[in-house]
Amino acid sequence: MRILLTTYQEKTFFYHLVPLAWALRTAGHEVRVATLPGFVDVVTNAGLTAVPVGHASDFWRITASQPDRLAAVRKGIMAPYDAFDDPDRATWEYLKPGMTEAVWGWHRTANFPMIAGLVDFARHWQPDLVIWEPLAFAGAIAAKACGAAHARLLWSIDIFGGVRERYLALNRAQPAEQQTDPFADWFSGYGRKYGFEFTEDMVTGNFTIDHLPPGLQIPAGSLDYLRMRYVPYGGPATVPKWLQAPPDRPRVAFTLGLSATEIFDGYNLPLSEVLDSLSDLNIELVATVPVAEQRKLAHVPDNARLVSYVPLHALAPTCAAAVHHGGLGTLATFAQHAVPQLTLPYHFDEPIFANRLTSQGAGLTIDSSVATGDSIRDAVQRLVTDAAFREGANRLRAETEALPTPNQVVTALEELTAKHRTR
Repeated sequence: MRILLTTYQEKTFFYHLVPLAWALRTAGHEVRVATLPGFVDVVTNAGLTAVPVGHASDFWRITASQPDRLAAVRKGIMAPYDAFDDPDRATWEYLKPGMTEAVWGWHRTANFPMIAGLVDFARHWQPDLVIWEPLAFAGAIAAKACGAAHARLLWSIDIFGGVRERYLALNRAQPAEQQTDPFADWFSGYGRKYGFEFTEDMVTGNFTIDHLPPGLQIPAGSLDYLRMRYVPYGGPATVPKWLQAPPDRPRVAFTLGLSATEIFDGYNLPLSEVLDSLSDLNIELVATVPVAEQRKLAHVPDNARLVSYVPLHALAPTCAAAVHHGGLGTLATFAQHAVPQLTLPYHFDEPIFANRLTSQGAGLTIDSSVATGDSIRDAVQRLVTDAAFREGANRLRAETEALPTPNQVVTALEELTAKHRTR
C-alpha cells in the first residue's frame, strides 16, 4: 500500500505519528509524510521521507496578531474543546460560537496553507490510506479528493470527537432554521472545488487510531477506534554517560514540556521555589530545563541535575517518581515503565489526563495554579515512599502492554483501508 501521513508543523503532534510510520515502512508499505516546507527537517530527522506542500505559515504568529485569541489560548481557554469535561460549557450557547472559532483557528488558519499542495500530491501519488493528526484536516480533504481511506491518529484524549458528538446532538435538537454546522460548510467549500460531498468522517476520520490504554482514554461513543500501544519517540537523542549507571538514591524526573518555553511566555510555576523545596529530600532530581531558563536561576540545589534535554524513554526506567505538566507523551512514557507520577496540569487535555491518572491510583495531581514548592515536595515524598502508587502504576503498565504494538496493527490497517477506500 501507499500511506500518506500529514501533520501541522508541531513536533508534539508529529512525534506521535513516527512509530506507526516506521511500522508501516518495515512491513513493506510505501510511506510519505506531507507537511509545510519549514517542517521538513524534523520529518527527515525521524528517518522518514518528507513531501513539502503549501507555503510557510505560523499559526502562533497569526494568533499573536489577534490579542483576544492569544490571551484566551494562554489562559488555557480552547473553545469549544474545553467543554469536553465541563457540563456548564457543553451547551448550545457555548458550542455554537465555539465551533465557528474552531474552524477559524487551528482548522482553517493552520490547514489552509497546505490544502492545495496536499491535494495535488495526493492526486499524483494516489495513496491508499491517509493518516492525519486530529488538527490536520487537510488530510481528510486530500483523501476525499483522491478516493483514499483516511484515519486520525490521536495525540490526546479524544476531546475532538467527544465535543463534536455533543455538538451534533445539540444541533439536531434546534429548530431547522437555527441549525448550523461550520465544519460542514467549510469542508463543503472544498468539496465543490475538488469534487466530493461532505460526510461526517471528514471531521473524525473513517476510523481513529488511539494509543492510550483504556484507563486513560475517554472515547466518543459513536466512533470506530483501532487500539494501539504507545511507543515513545522524542526526536534524535543520545543517552548521556551519567544515565548509563544506576542512581545511588531514588531518582525523580522533573519536566514541564516544550510548549511552555517554545510557544508561550515561560513556566507558570516558580521554578526556583520548586527546586529549593525538593532540595532536602533524599532524591536525585533530574530536571529538563532549557538553557535560557537555567540562566535565570540564582543557584541549583546539590541534589538536582539540570539538563536541557534527555530522552524520556531512557530516563523513565531509572526513576522512582516523575513530576510533569501532564502532556500525553510524557505521561504515557512514564506510565509504560510503571513510574508513579505527580501531574501539575495547566490547560486543554492536561487536567483530564491528570484526573484519569489519579483515578487509576498511579499518581497525584495538583493544579498548577495552586501548586507551591511545599505541596509539590509533600507529593513527591508520598510517591517515593508509598508502595500503593507503584502498585497503581504497575496496573496502568499492564493495561499498556496488553495493547497491540504498531507492528501488530498493520494487518488491521490493511483491512480497514480496503473497507473504506473508494477507488
